[in-house]
Amino acid sequence: MGIAAVLLGTAYMQPVMAMTDARFTEQLVRLPIRTPAGNVELETTLYLPPGEGPFPVLVMNHGKARGNPRDQERDRFIALSREFVKRGYAVVVPMRAGFAHSSGRYVDDGCNLTANGQSQANDVQGVLDYLVRQPWVDRSRLLVAGQSHGGLTTLAFGVRNMPGVRGLINFAGGLRTDSGPCEWKNALVNAFAEYGAKARIPSLWFYGANDSYFSPALAAALHEAFVNAGGLARLVAFGSFKQDAHSMSGSRDGVRIWWPETERFLKQIGMPTEEVISLEAETRLPKSSHAAIDNIDAVPYLQQQGREQYKVFLGKPTPRAFALSSGGGWSWAEDGDDPVARALASCARSSGQQCRLYAIDDDVVWTPTR
Repeated sequence: MGIAAVLLGTAYMQPVMAMTDARFTEQLVRLPIRTPAGNVELETTLYLPPGEGPFPVLVMNHGKARGNPRDQERDRFIALSREFVKRGYAVVVPMRAGFAHSSGRYVDDGCNLTANGQSQANDVQGVLDYLVRQPWVDRSRLLVAGQSHGGLTTLAFGVRNMPGVRGLINFAGGLRTDSGPCEWKNALVNAFAEYGAKARIPSLWFYGANDSYFSPALAAALHEAFVNAGGLARLVAFGSFKQDAHSMSGSRDGVRIWWPETERFLKQIGMPTEEVISLEAETRLPKSSHAAIDNIDAVPYLQQQGREQYKVFLGKPTPRAFALSSGGGWSWAEDGDDPVARALASCARSSGQQCRLYAIDDDVVWTPTR
């Protein structure tokens, strides 16, 4: 299903300059694109502001988890997307070919990370070629960003210097390959140098001190290679973030780190930064009087292993959620996209039963059934 078809069911409103109240709505579509490898349909998450547009657009590119890309879950970047939708942007999060439920296949170029980024950038090009034909897209105000493998993809796309793309944002960009004898760090530096030699679109980079993939020294080397080759980039080395800075862009707590620098960058490249939409607050279950969050004995249904895992859950940072089933099943999730939904889904899969939430963040939300 294309975006145009989805939009037929959307109530259109005339854009206004005053603050507009709206719900933060998520749409899942299949985006038909053309690439050198053929036609594919990409599983794509879409967040639209109210109105007909045309809207400035952010295309946000996902990373690559270890293992089979087909088994990777759909990325949503909820916290990041909310910040842009509040400022009138449409946000498009495509899963590239071979990832999740997108068609096509992922091309593994081994240690040739330059080629890997270019192959992935073909999908980004296809997405933007589709988007600029849509009436709700402002083709003169486009922004491309990405996290991890998506950051590499974003910088590789930058060499195309597509008209209308005003800036690139790189969140911990790169690719670590453990397949065969590969000097992947050198390959990554070489890739960034090649991209920097051709890209003329300004870019903003974020790398943290406790990134489990790319050390501060490597991030500095990547930036140096890119800039010395002629690329336009500003590196923000933001220090440590929670347990792993690599996931900063996907965390609601990461907004305080990346938004101030991003706001400055967007102003420099002539993109909107003022909030024009007041989004409804996220709804959540209220705190119950069942027990204190750290009262492990009060958690119902769990056997010893489940109680041990609840202890582990208590040591995790917020946002977090713990779910359980009446048969003793359990699961928890932390940070990232919608830990509540992830905990419930994981609990249901592992237990084969319907699950309920026991705790969200620092609150017990459980109420016994009667």
